[in-house]
Amino acid sequence: MMISRGYGRRPRRTHRRSIPFAILQGFIAGLMVWGFGWVGSVLTPAPNRPASAELDAARRAFDAGNLDEAIAAAERALTDIPEWPPAALQMVRALVYRSYVDYDGAPDRRRALEVSKAVLEANPEDADALAARAFALHADGQSLAAYRLAERALRRDARHTFARLTLGLAYAGVGSFERGLSELRQAVRAGDYPVDALRALAVVQSDSGRYRDAASSIDQAISVNRTLIPLHFERALYALQVGDSGAASTAYLRVLSLDANNMKARLRICELDSMLRQRDAALRYCREVVSLAPDWSDGWHALGREYFLGGDFGEAQSALNRCSTLQVMQGVPPAERTFECWYLQGQAAELNGDCPALVATYNEFRAMSAIGAFTETWTYPPEGPAACVASP
Repeated sequence: MMISRGYGRRPRRTHRRSIPFAILQGFIAGLMVWGFGWVGSVLTPAPNRPASAELDAARRAFDAGNLDEAIAAAERALTDIPEWPPAALQMVRALVYRSYVDYDGAPDRRRALEVSKAVLEANPEDADALAARAFALHADGQSLAAYRLAERALRRDARHTFARLTLGLAYAGVGSFERGLSELRQAVRAGDYPVDALRALAVVQSDSGRYRDAASSIDQAISVNRTLIPLHFERALYALQVGDSGAASTAYLRVLSLDANNMKARLRICELDSMLRQRDAALRYCREVVSLAPDWSDGWHALGREYFLGGDFGEAQSALNRCSTLQVMQGVPPAERTFECWYLQGQAAELNGDCPALVATYNEFRAMSAIGAFTETWTYPPEGPAACVASP
């Protein structure tokens, strides 16, 4: 018997075009990533064009030495995107620099603290936010807190130059000058904040007694940005530290060429002319200070001292009385009051034979000394100033 092994006609296999599973997986994963990204962009929007443009404008204004516009532009960026770390860093930077431009800079440093606190609370792990807060704290004299935050910023981003230069300043603020200099030299080499890094390096070099190195570093910073007024004040300081009164005078005059109404530069020229015994020039600048800034006690102190040294005790007593009165009225903490505003005022009153004013000034001084306001001493016998004690 023949056994047929045939299976008949095989059914025709239909080949469908199908997508490989791996490609399908990738497509689905891509959709998920896109979806999460879209949701994230809704919850935390990326910088929009106006905000980015304002941030760029703030940086350009800073580079042009226009700190008012740098602050205003950064503030507009923060209006578009509240608590945006890059804009907050730029605003804090400009506020701190502007606080060194003239005599009334304390409000800017307080505002820098407020802005940096708000942005850090909203972005506790952002390197820009951490660096902004650290810089504001250092400017407020809180070096240890600044060090901790700058170090945290560098753990988030080891290449964050602004955090590194703030860390260098903070190290110096707690007395570790060599470590601070090392961090600052690294910040200078990074090159993305040349003016800030060179200025910070100069500050620490000066604080550690390297005055000529400080002058060289600040000269390099000025060569990058000649319009930033705080750099010229620091150049004058470093010149005075090595006895170069000519370079100091030139630096102050450059400030006045950039800001004709700058009171701090006028006061510094008055003090410099006084040191050089150029009495007429010193008096001229001091009179300009009290005329343009009548509520600044330092101006009245300098003017009163000039009058005293020139032998005009009547004018000296009047100017120094204005200084002491302003410091009390403005609530200057006793430990921060100017001793000479009381002491020289009393000496002038004695030389003028004005016993009531002398006794009143001396008693006010004694009351402040009793609470530790002054380290200096001024003592009369228990019965009072000899010139004011009635003869028996």
